[in-house]
Amino acid sequence: MSARRDHHVLVFAPIGRDGQAAAELFRGSSLEAINCRSLPQLLDEMTAGVGAVFLAEEGLFGKDTAPLAQWIANQPPWSDLPFVILTSHREHPAVVAWRRGIVALLRNVSLLERPVQPITLTSAIQSAMRARGRQYEIRALLEAREQTAQQLERLVVERTRALEDANEQLRLEMNERARIEEALRQAQKIEAIGQLTGGVAHDFNNLLMVISGGLDMLDRQTDPARRRRLMDGMVQAAQRGASLTRQLLAFSRRQTLRPEPVDVALQMGGMRELLDRSLRGDVHVEFDFPDTLWPVEVDPGELELVVLNLAVNARDAMPNGGTIVVRGENLPDLNDEQIVGDYVRLSVVDTGVGMGPEILSRVFEPFFTTKEVGKGSGLGLAQVHGFATQSRGMVRIRSEVGQGTSIELYLPRSHRVPPKERHLIDLNMVRPKKDNHGRILLVEDDDEVAALVSEMLGQLGYEVTRAASGAAALGALADGRAVDLIFSDIMMPGGMNGVELAHEIKRRRSDIPVLLTSGYSEAAVHEAELAGIQILPKPYHIDELAAALNTVKSEFGPDTESKRSNRC
Repeated sequence: MSARRDHHVLVFAPIGRDGQAAAELFRGSSLEAINCRSLPQLLDEMTAGVGAVFLAEEGLFGKDTAPLAQWIANQPPWSDLPFVILTSHREHPAVVAWRRGIVALLRNVSLLERPVQPITLTSAIQSAMRARGRQYEIRALLEAREQTAQQLERLVVERTRALEDANEQLRLEMNERARIEEALRQAQKIEAIGQLTGGVAHDFNNLLMVISGGLDMLDRQTDPARRRRLMDGMVQAAQRGASLTRQLLAFSRRQTLRPEPVDVALQMGGMRELLDRSLRGDVHVEFDFPDTLWPVEVDPGELELVVLNLAVNARDAMPNGGTIVVRGENLPDLNDEQIVGDYVRLSVVDTGVGMGPEILSRVFEPFFTTKEVGKGSGLGLAQVHGFATQSRGMVRIRSEVGQGTSIELYLPRSHRVPPKERHLIDLNMVRPKKDNHGRILLVEDDDEVAALVSEMLGQLGYEVTRAASGAAALGALADGRAVDLIFSDIMMPGGMNGVELAHEIKRRRSDIPVLLTSGYSEAAVHEAELAGIQILPKPYHIDELAAALNTVKSEFGPDTESKRSNRC
């Protein structure tokens, strides 16, 4: 509807001068009035816009009011057009009945009976106009609400489309992330397998070196004491191989445990000599077991291996020496997230370098190790975790950088009486005996391999000095020690491998030949070959060792040894 016509008063009084007089009266009261001459004109004006309608009832006598009734019925919900009807005082039954019908047809009706005062008529029309004005206000509110609803709907459509686009982008990113994570998992699997195979290959090559070399030396050795030492070294190597296999099985929780009641204090006390021989001289072991310590229900042999493993790890964490405390405590009625009941807490505490949170979160992961490449399979703590879990207990670790580490085994209490005998690991140390022919600096971190190779070199007529790392070897040279040849493993702890050691020796003492050996690290072997450094693969026999030594010495010329002797 046109807003310009919304405030018009439509007048329909076609008989006499009532229509014109009423229109002039309304205009005099500042109302815009249109005098309609016919009912069709009235309907047209109503359609164009109207504020109120003034009717003289006689104008509708005998007229077809169906179109008017249809217009009224078709009004929008907000509209209820007000009608003011001027009636007569005639009370004829037919007129009264017709008047009732008109009121019902028009719905919103005010009746004024002739004669009517002008002020009364004007007041009635103004009141009707105010009511109509409120209807138009409602219409405006409804239109505004509709417009807002449409805007909101458009916004919802736009946002929905944007959200769909964002969801599609997110799905693409999630798919890409899943692909990258899967690729990362595969890479981590490959890295883990590489770590495992590299560490196991290194360890087993060392064991094979001891066994195969020892067997080779037995046929060349007539001294019973030396033969006994060789046999002990081979037995020890076999035991280490079995221990490594047990680590693998413990990690996978597939080993067969034979739990029995164990007196922890007695069992650990029997390991004193073993621990002292397995650790360096600057590492001390203390036991702290109360007399009332309960027995535990575990496999005693596996318990010893676990404690030995933890002690060796603690030793490696204390490069400058320190103290390892093995402590036992009763924990009655323990109620933990993982275990409930009576338990014994067996702790191995060191005063070493400790670990940060990023390493602590991964220490029990299989194949994870902070040691140099080839110096461990990464299964040590995984074995401890597997043993504790298989024994119906658990393991926890507490550590801070610079504050040491405490590894705690929670083992179930046994109510049975433990046996008196102890199941100790049969582990014999091999000590090489030096001969007084030639001077070789042997650089090897593995004690068993070093012992065997020292025997082999002694058999070949060399005097052997052993260094456990590249730094120690350089220190021996700096002390002015007489050395004719350096024989070094490639993979060593301390941040310097054999190839780097050979380069440093060449820079400092180019007159000393170097022979390297390795059972692992193809990259280092390749680097040594590129540098022209001789490599003796592990395992090797004494004849192969002798040939490799002669080849290296021959490259320096026949009088090299005398020159070195004069210099030293």
